[in-house]
Amino acid sequence: MVSRSGNRALGVAVLAVWGMASAPAPGEDDFPIVGTYTRDEQCRATTAARPDLLVKITRKEIASNMAICEILNRKRDGKIFSVHVGCKTPGDQLILGDVTFTIRDNKTLDFEDQDHTSDAVLHKCAE
Repeated sequence: MVSRSGNRALGVAVLAVWGMASAPAPGEDDFPIVGTYTRDEQCRATTAARPDLLVKITRKEIASNMAICEILNRKRDGKIFSVHVGCKTPGDQLILGDVTFTIRDNKTLDFEDQDHTSDAVLHKCAE
């Protein structure tokens, strides 16, 4: 036989588990820039077919023809994401660095690397 306090504790536990199950998993909404983009040109069938323009962003990496970068750390401040990356270039050179993404209102991102050698505007492709 379960006491009233036992029933109450069980009810609270069930509600807590239900609340955790219905809430977004950590990371689902904290990196809304995940997607496929084209660099400096609107994403159309012709530009999306060009590997030199494609940039794919996941929660774990940023991939382009220039490098595949593992996301080591990220921090959000409003519409600005500061991302620390470890990148492997086509010549197997490993580069550590920082990049910044700024969300614009029209489905584009401003991209800046720490040395401003590859700054770009990224245009989101339809999913």
